[in-house]
Amino acid sequence: MSSEDILTLPPPPADARIAYGADPNQFGELRLPKIKGPFPVVMTIHGGYWRAKYDLSSTAHLCAALASKGLATWNVEFRRVGNHGGGWPGTFEDIRSSYRFLSQIAKKYDLDTGRSLVMGHSAGGQLALCLTGHEPSIKKVVSLAGVVDLQQAWELHLSNNAVVEFLGGTPKEVPEHYHEADPMQLKISATQWLIHGAPDDSVPASLSRSYAEKKKSQGEDVHYLEIATAGHFDLIDPHSTAWPKVESTVLHLLT
Repeated sequence: MSSEDILTLPPPPADARIAYGADPNQFGELRLPKIKGPFPVVMTIHGGYWRAKYDLSSTAHLCAALASKGLATWNVEFRRVGNHGGGWPGTFEDIRSSYRFLSQIAKKYDLDTGRSLVMGHSAGGQLALCLTGHEPSIKKVVSLAGVVDLQQAWELHLSNNAVVEFLGGTPKEVPEHYHEADPMQLKISATQWLIHGAPDDSVPASLSRSYAEKKKSQGEDVHYLEIATAGHFDLIDPHSTAWPKVESTVLHLLT
């Protein structure tokens, strides 16, 4: 069974499903460790090239795995391309709202928001880095096989020009959207970890590799880990051989 197959299995149940807005897609799933808090928090953002047919179930498995290691996880859903209000800027507004909502539920669920990070997979990697660029309170961010360079994603026509669908046009047509959304163009002060599988055929590792090189040259705190045998979904599959490296990176950042 491949990692992609495993992620079609029913996700483990969450401890709470909480709405952060009025739209049906504005909610998050909270998973808590079975120990005494307060708990460090990982906010996770799923991938799927920003399209409505993909949802937060893909990151539920890794959230359950991290909860078993003593971390609370906040797995967020949001409006996507195909949903009313999805695409830019609605999708990003939801991500920002879901992040800010954490502080409202922290006391009730014994969350230590002072020890937290944001982590995204694939298109969620772009959203995680973009959020960090716009929210200076975020100190640590992890991108897993992220679409971290929107200009390059457009040039490569990734997933049938998904970035054009998401931003509402090409870089020449809506340059202001690319400027606000593209992590490559944002100044990010947080510690950044980018993890990518070398043979990834959904999002080329070259995006993360070139991102790390450029951002390091600009003085940002960026770390890049390339896993020689990891496919696109291995990074979010707790049963894959790549998972221990992802898990150890997260635990290192929060403990």
